[in-house]
Amino acid sequence: MKNFRMRPRLIALLALIIGFFTLSWGIVGHERINKAAVMALPKQVQVFFYNHIDFITQEASVPDIRKYALNYKDENARHYFDMENFGPADAFPQTLEEAKQKYDAKFLNDNGILPWYIEDMMAKLTKAFKDKNRAEILFLAADLGHYIGDAHMPLHTSANHDGQLSDQKGIHSLWESRLPELYAKNYKLNVPEAQYYEDVHKAVWAMINDTHSLVKPLLDIDKKLRTSTPEDGVFKKDAEGKILKTKYNTAVFSEEYAEKLHKDLNGMVESQMRKAIAATASFWYTAWVNAGKPDLSTLDAPAVTQRNYPALQEDLKLYQKGDLFGMKNQND
Repeated sequence: MKNFRMRPRLIALLALIIGFFTLSWGIVGHERINKAAVMALPKQVQVFFYNHIDFITQEASVPDIRKYALNYKDENARHYFDMENFGPADAFPQTLEEAKQKYDAKFLNDNGILPWYIEDMMAKLTKAFKDKNRAEILFLAADLGHYIGDAHMPLHTSANHDGQLSDQKGIHSLWESRLPELYAKNYKLNVPEAQYYEDVHKAVWAMINDTHSLVKPLLDIDKKLRTSTPEDGVFKKDAEGKILKTKYNTAVFSEEYAEKLHKDLNGMVESQMRKAIAATASFWYTAWVNAGKPDLSTLDAPAVTQRNYPALQEDLKLYQKGDLFGMKNQND
């Protein structure tokens, strides 16, 4: 896939630049979700995706690049859904078009469109599979994996997105970026093979509701721990004894506090990452099935697939042990 060969390197550079100030799963989380999702696919789809696993993995950070580095105006609202601000669940619009009719643009920008955008992306990915459009399949699948990852971060489904309403600022990036950076190497990220979703709409909202159910437990655990921990045990301090802050004026949590919180969360971060992997693979697979199960083997030169096949078998063995870090990436 020569036209994509240099692009992952540019993606990785941009992702590294913005990785220090984004409020997202971060590079560690999003890339591992997409990478593991490739390994969870059935073979009819997996071989094609594995041929482009470098791209699928590194493209996972691109929606955040559009949001933070490129300031793409339509990108922001795609990453979250402040559920409490939309009223009762039985009154939620069914589609993005219905949401735009019910709420003004500012409300949607402030409160997010994540579940509806995932459904729209699924429709586009299904069409790309039907058309056997290789570039569109890869771009859309990788981007979709990012938004599904966001949909598994509890605070992406809440108006209290950074604990700002409960005096817990900083909890967002601590949970989804710092904790994976510190502990993801110990996570077992192998999940069962992708499943087919009979009803995409129901699957999306089941995912959102399941994630939102963790908002209160997450904030309660952090609140209890902060209350019982002296301030100098929560945040890092400089030589003068002042709380250390980033250039974006956010307090830097100590590694000791991060370790305690990770332990008290009792596997929540790892569990949500595993759910995101399973859902990403399943949504990709569902789009392919709904497209009529097109033969993807014709989208790459046979030599590419033959070259990558031995590495795929080796990586599957590592993946089945939960070891993403030992896996090799394959150039297109």
